[in-house]
Amino acid sequence: MNIAGSLAPDLKTSTSRLDLYRPEFASYGGFDDGGGLTSSEQRQAEYRDRIDKEMKIKVGTENLLEALNNKNAKQARDQRKVVEVELHASTRKIAQLQSDLQAEIQRSKEQQQQQQQQQQQQHQAPLSPKGRLSQIFRSPQGVSPSQLEEHPNEDDADGHDADLESPTYILAEILQALESEGMPSDYYVGQANDLVDLFKRHHTLKYDLAWSIFGLRMQMMLLSDSREVVAAGYRVMRYAVTDRKSLQTIRALQTDYLVILSLVKESKARVEREQALKFIRAFLDVKDGALEIHPAVVRIVVAVADHADDQLRGIAILTLAEMLLRHPMMVVNAGGLSALSEAMGSGVYFAPETLIDPFLHLMDLPARRGLLKSGFEFSTAFASFTEPSLNHAHEEKLRASTRVVAGLFKSWSGLMALSMHDFLPVRSIVSSLYITSLPVRTAVLDLLITILRIKSPSWSSSFIGGRRLTTYGRVTNLRNEHQEQVPLRRTGGETQKRSLVQHFTAVSLAVLLRQGLLKGLMNAESDAPSQPLRRRTSLLIAEVLRLASDLLPSTWSFKLQALPGLFDLATKFDSEDRFQAVATVYQVDSINRTLYRSTAGQGPEAKTSEDASGARSRAASRSQLAAVMDEAQFRAKMIDTQILSTVNYTKWDWSLIMELIEGPMVNPKRLQEAMITTKFVHRLLGFLRPFKYRFSEAANTKANQRYVRTACALLSLLLQTAEGVRYLESNKLVPQIGECLAQQDPMSGLTSAAPLFSPDRMAETLVSGYFAMLGTMCSDSKGMQILERWKIINIFYHIVDLQKRDDLIRALLSNMDYTLDSHPRIILSKAMVASSKAMRISATRILRKYAMMPINTSEASGGAAEWAIKLLVGQLYDPEIEVCAVAIKILEEACNGITSLEFVVKCRPALDHLGEIGAPLLLRFLSTSVGYHYLDGLDYITKEMDDWFLGRNDTYVTIVEASLARALSESPDKPQQPQDEGLVPQDFGFVPPHFYRELTRTTEGCELLKAKGHFEEFAATIQDFAVEDEDAETIVKVKGCLWAVGNVGSMELGAPFLERTDVVRYIVQIAESSQVLTLRGTAFFVLGLISRSLHGQEILAEYGWDGTTNVMGESLGYVLPLDFGKLFTIQPPTDGATGMQAARMIRSRRGSVNDEDPTNAGILNSIVKLGNTVLTNKALAELNGYKHKKADGFKKPALFRKAMVVLASHAYRIPQYRFVIDLFDKSVLRKIVLEEESSDEEEDEEDQRGTEG
Repeated sequence: MNIAGSLAPDLKTSTSRLDLYRPEFASYGGFDDGGGLTSSEQRQAEYRDRIDKEMKIKVGTENLLEALNNKNAKQARDQRKVVEVELHASTRKIAQLQSDLQAEIQRSKEQQQQQQQQQQQQHQAPLSPKGRLSQIFRSPQGVSPSQLEEHPNEDDADGHDADLESPTYILAEILQALESEGMPSDYYVGQANDLVDLFKRHHTLKYDLAWSIFGLRMQMMLLSDSREVVAAGYRVMRYAVTDRKSLQTIRALQTDYLVILSLVKESKARVEREQALKFIRAFLDVKDGALEIHPAVVRIVVAVADHADDQLRGIAILTLAEMLLRHPMMVVNAGGLSALSEAMGSGVYFAPETLIDPFLHLMDLPARRGLLKSGFEFSTAFASFTEPSLNHAHEEKLRASTRVVAGLFKSWSGLMALSMHDFLPVRSIVSSLYITSLPVRTAVLDLLITILRIKSPSWSSSFIGGRRLTTYGRVTNLRNEHQEQVPLRRTGGETQKRSLVQHFTAVSLAVLLRQGLLKGLMNAESDAPSQPLRRRTSLLIAEVLRLASDLLPSTWSFKLQALPGLFDLATKFDSEDRFQAVATVYQVDSINRTLYRSTAGQGPEAKTSEDASGARSRAASRSQLAAVMDEAQFRAKMIDTQILSTVNYTKWDWSLIMELIEGPMVNPKRLQEAMITTKFVHRLLGFLRPFKYRFSEAANTKANQRYVRTACALLSLLLQTAEGVRYLESNKLVPQIGECLAQQDPMSGLTSAAPLFSPDRMAETLVSGYFAMLGTMCSDSKGMQILERWKIINIFYHIVDLQKRDDLIRALLSNMDYTLDSHPRIILSKAMVASSKAMRISATRILRKYAMMPINTSEASGGAAEWAIKLLVGQLYDPEIEVCAVAIKILEEACNGITSLEFVVKCRPALDHLGEIGAPLLLRFLSTSVGYHYLDGLDYITKEMDDWFLGRNDTYVTIVEASLARALSESPDKPQQPQDEGLVPQDFGFVPPHFYRELTRTTEGCELLKAKGHFEEFAATIQDFAVEDEDAETIVKVKGCLWAVGNVGSMELGAPFLERTDVVRYIVQIAESSQVLTLRGTAFFVLGLISRSLHGQEILAEYGWDGTTNVMGESLGYVLPLDFGKLFTIQPPTDGATGMQAARMIRSRRGSVNDEDPTNAGILNSIVKLGNTVLTNKALAELNGYKHKKADGFKKPALFRKAMVVLASHAYRIPQYRFVIDLFDKSVLRKIVLEEESSDEEEDEEDQRGTEG
C-alpha cells in the first residue's frame, strides 16, 4: 500500500482524507516515498501509542477485576467473567503489538544497514567514461527497464544486481521512451516511476544528468494535460535534486510558474497539487535551498495555508514553518506569520505545538527578534480560553490552544515569550480560572497539571470520583513493593543528580504564583461547576503547595502555605462562606497528608530511609504481635480462611492466609500444627500443584498475582525449619513442576501434546509464577538441595540453550535468586554469553540489582556485588554494542559508591574499543584517587582534558540541551518502557557527566586543573563575550564555558576557583540581562549548579539570589533571584540591522508594474485592485470585461509575467489566483516554459512597425 504522496502505476492515490494531514518530515533526512526510515519511525511511534493505550485499558481492567474480587462471589461472578475475557484480549493484543514493534525495529535496522552498504559501494572510486562504456557491454543483454521493474521490491541479489546493470544505459532508454508522443498517460507515468526507482538504486546517478536532455523531458511532462503525468514529473524532479546548483538549473526550466499554476488548481487535481508542494519542500532539504524559492512561490504556499477548505492546508502550514526556520525574511515578506499564528490557535493543524519552535527560534537572538513586530504572535492560542462559543469546534480549539501554551512552558525562550507585555499571556491563563464553563475549567486545570509536571497519584481518579481519603492508608503502602525492586543503597553520587527539569519547573511555578495562581485556584474551588471538578481543584491546590515547599526558597513558600485569604474567611463566623472555606482547608490538609504518605519514597534520601526503616519496624512489630497468637485464636483464623471447609480457592480469604503465613506460622509450633494437625498447608500446596489444574489454569491477572505472592511466602516459610523442609520434600509439588519443565527439555525425552509451559500458557495463565517459586527455593541452600534432588537444576541448564523460547528463558533468569554462590550464577553467566542478543541484554539488566549492593569485603569468595561487577566487566567485550551499552550504564550507576568504583577500577576494564559509549564510565573513575591514578597511568587524563578544552565543551552544549528538551517534551504521566526506550530513561533532564566536574572531585584533579589554567580561560571567555548577541559560534562557545564553570563550581573542592576568578558576577549578568534567550537560560541553570556547593551559595547570596534547601540545610540546586523581575527583563524589538533590512526589502518590492499598452495597463491595475476587499467586485467586473473583449494581452507571455509579478507582490486568495491565471490562454505557459515567446514578440513588433509605416 502506498503512503501519502507515493505514486501507484496509474498515479491514483487511495489515501483517506485524514492521511493528508500527516506531516512529511522530509527536512529531517532519511525520507523516502517508497517506505524509508521516516515511515518506519512513524509506524514505530504508532505501535508505541497503541501499546500505551492498551496498557491503560489493561490497568483499568485489572483494577475493575480487583474491585469485583472484593465483592460477593455470586453477585460479581458474571461481571468477573466478562472482565476476564476483556483482560485476556487486551493481554494478547499487547503481546501482538509488542511483537510487531520489535519486528518493525529490526526491519528498520536491516533496511538502514542495507542503505549504508549500498552507499559505501556506490561512493567508491567513480567510473571513467571508458569504464562506463565497457560496463554497458558487460550488462545483461536484452534486459529492458520494464523487465527490470518487474521485481522492484526484491533485493539486488535476487532481482537485478546493481553492480551488473548500467544505470546510464537504462537512463538513456527511459529518456528515449519519454520522447514518444501521443502515448497514454499510464505509459509516461510508468516510465517516470522506473526513473525514480533507478535514482533510488543508484544515488550518484543524479549527479551526472545531462540537463539539456533530461530537463526538456521533464518540461514536456509538466506541460501535459494529464494531472497524473504532471505529478509524475514533479516526483522525478524531486529525486533529481542534489545541491543548490541543481535547484538553480531546475528553476531555469521555469518551474516557478508551473508550480504556481499547479497549486491554484481545484481540489480534484489533488495528486498534482500534492506533488507540487512536495517539490517545493525538496528545496528545504538542500543546504541554502530555501534561498532558491521564489517569493511568488512562497505567496502561493501562504495562500494554500490560508485557504480553509484546502486538503493540502496542513502540509502547506508545515512547509511554511520550515521555511521560517530556514529563511525567516522570505516568510515575513509573504505574510506567512499571520497564517502560522492563526494555525496555532484555530485547531485546524494536527500538531499546533510544533509551530512554536520557529517563532521561538526567531525570538532567541535580538537580530531576528525584530521580525516579530507586535509580540502578540501567540495571542490566538490564549484567546480560545475566553471565547464564549461552546460548540464542538471550540472544544477542538481549546485542545489545540492547551497544547500550544503547554509547549511555551517547555523552553526558556517560551518562558521569555510569556513574560512579554508584563506577563499578559500568563495572566490570561490564570484569569481563565474565573470562568465557570466546564470545558474551559477542565482545559485550564489540565494545562496547569501539564505545565507543573504533576504526576497524578495512583488514588487520584478514585478520589475525584468521590471516595474518601481515609481509605488510602492501605493503598499508599503498596509503593513499598516497588521500592523493594530498586536498590536500598542510596549513594552520594546518586543524591547529587542535578535535575534541570525540576529547576525549570521551579521557575515556571514562580511565574504562575506571581500572577495570582493560588488565588485563582481557590476561587475555582469555591465556585466549581461540578463536584468532581471541585475535588480535582483541591488536589491541584495541594500539589501546588507541595511543589512550592519542595522547589521554591523558603522566602517564597512560607507565605503560600498559609493559604492567604482562605484562613481569614474561615475565621469570619458571621460569613456564610465560612463553611466552604473550612471545608476547603480541611480537604487540602487531608490531601497533603495523603500525598506525603504516597510520595514518601520519592522525596529526599534522608526522609526515604527514615520512612523505610519506620515501615520495616512497624511491620516487624505487627509480625511479633501476631506470632504470639494462642492456639485457639490460630485455629479460629485458619477456619476463617475457608481453606479447611472448601477446596474452591476463589472462596478463600487470601489476605488472611498471607497474614497467617507472615505472622503466627513463623512460630514453629503453629507451623507444625498447620502442617500435621490440620490440612491447611496440605491444601495450599495441593492448590499449587500443576496437575491439579487450579493454580496452573488461573488467569494471569494483576489480582491473581496474590496467589504467587502467597506461594512464595509459604515456600520461604517451609524452608526455614527442618520439619518444613522434610514436608516440602515429601510433597508432590516440586517433582510435578520438574516433570512439566522436563517437557521443554529436549534432553529429557518427555513430551506432551499440551505442555504446561507453552508460550500461550506462559502469557495467559499463572504458570509463569512457578518460576517465582523456584526462585524462592534458589535463595536458600536447602531449597537448592531439593531442586538438585529432582534434577531441576539440570533442566535449567538445558532450557537456557533453547533457541526459540526467549519467554521461558527470561522468566527463568528474572526470577532466580543469585545471592548464593551456586548454580543460578553459572546459568546466568551462560545465558549472557550463549543466548540471543535480546536475552543477553535482559540477562545483563538482571545484574543491576546485585551490582548496586554494597561491597562485602569480609567474604573471602566475594559477595554478590563483586560477582555482578565482574560479569558486567566481561559484558563490555560482547560483540553487540547494545549489550555493551547496557553494561556500561549499570557499571556507571554502580560507581556512585566509592567501594564499588574502586572494585571496578581493580578489574581494569578496557574501554578503548567502545569509543564514546565508554567515556561516561571513564569519567566516573576520576572521582577517586585510585581511579585518577589508574587513568593517569593510561595517559587518559591529559589527552581527555585537552580534548574537552578544544572541542568537547561545545559538543556538551548540544547534549545537555537535547537532554533537557527531551525531558521537557515528555508527559510526566506517560508510562516508561525501559525495554523499548533504553535502560535509564530517567537520565533525560539531568546534567550529563562532565569531565571537569569529575576531575574536581579529587585534590589531584584540582591541582591539575589549576596547573593547566583551563578554568581561568573559561572565566575570561565568559567575561569577554557576556554581551555577545550575534555570532552563533561564539554563543555556543560561551555556553560551553558556562557549563564547565558550573560543573566545577558545583563541587566543594572546585568552588574556590569561583572566588579566585569572580566569574559568578558575569554569569549573574548573563542570566539577568543577556539578549540571547537560550544563553540566559543556560546561565540560569549554571547558577543552580553553582548553588550546590556551600561556597557557591554564599557567593550567590551576595548577588541577590536565593536557593532552596532541605531540612538539613543542604542546597537542592534550585535558585531564584530575590528581584524576580530581573530574570525576565527583555528589551523591546528595535529596528536594528535586520529590521532595517526587512523594511528595505518591503519597500523595494515590485508592487506596481507598468505597461505602455493602455489595455494591458488596465488589466494590471484591475489585478492590483483584486487584492483590495473593497474593490474586489469592481475588479472582477473589469477583468471579465477584458476577457469578454478577448484582449490580446491574454495571449502574450510578457503580460503574463507582469501579472505574476503583481500576484507575488500582494496577498491574494486561492480563488483569486485561479481567476487571474484562467484569464490567460493556455498556450502562454507553453511559450514561457519552452522559451518561444521571443520569436512571437519579434513578429508582433514587425507587424506593429508595418502598421505604422
